[in-house]
Amino acid sequence: MRYFIAVAEEGSLTSAAQRRLHTTQPSLTRQIRDLELEIGVKLLERKTRGIALTAAGRVFLDHARLALMQIEVGCDAARGTEKPEKKPPFVIGFLLGQEAVWLSESLRLLREESPDLEITLLTKSSPELAVGLMQGKIDVALMRREAHTVGLAFKFLSKEPLIAILPYGHRLARHRTVPPQDLARESFISTARVAPVLSSVIDAYAAKAGITLKQKYDAETLSGGMSLVASTGGFTLLPLYAQNALIPSVVARPLRGEAPTIDLMMAYNRSNISSLIKRFLLRADELMNRVFSGKGLLSKLKT
Repeated sequence: MRYFIAVAEEGSLTSAAQRRLHTTQPSLTRQIRDLELEIGVKLLERKTRGIALTAAGRVFLDHARLALMQIEVGCDAARGTEKPEKKPPFVIGFLLGQEAVWLSESLRLLREESPDLEITLLTKSSPELAVGLMQGKIDVALMRREAHTVGLAFKFLSKEPLIAILPYGHRLARHRTVPPQDLARESFISTARVAPVLSSVIDAYAAKAGITLKQKYDAETLSGGMSLVASTGGFTLLPLYAQNALIPSVVARPLRGEAPTIDLMMAYNRSNISSLIKRFLLRADELMNRVFSGKGLLSKLKT
């Protein structure tokens, strides 16, 4: 995966081999070929001016970057077990799928503040993250503003538009944007039990659009919701970041007109007096700017 990322970023096998990986081009070519055979799809294709990513390669690139970052965090944690009197790890939580957007820059800022910091990464639903914060098991989480919390504080990060998730061959998937009135005729897969804040936003959107959603199923997870979409022919509404985690049998489409939005917050426990948390909160705006203006997934999805 490291070789693949280098080729993708350099746009050239020769440049990646010589400048980034210090290996020979034939060896690099074999590594890429082995990776493609393992995955079962073509990731790169030769062009007149170097190497270009296929559609599969563009999807895999972001996941590969995330996987290597998680491995790095895991290696740091493993090495930390050999250190005497080690400090407790800093635990940062994300909504499942959000880590692909926010993890890289979050780690960068945290390590700028504390280079030797041991970091533990958690991905859970927003209510579960809230419980972890209240119990003192999580230091900071990127989540929703949950209603039933005690002692938590929230700092606004961004607004995320909702998108429609449809089966690949669905009639509405042929549209560039999906009219809300058309959704009223389809079966709706809800995520109310695991995402109550999202459910409230969807209910308000339906009321404003003058439609009634025909709920048929209630999914337990984001991936479970997508699987139900694929298997039942229904649809669900999810925040934009979910586009990064689509399974092959579903597609994402923007909503026509003014799309509803859901707030993403940085949350922490007021009783946690860690100076690192305070410094991290002070750089929240910087974190948001880096993600929106950089080469991360959020900037790609917004375009």
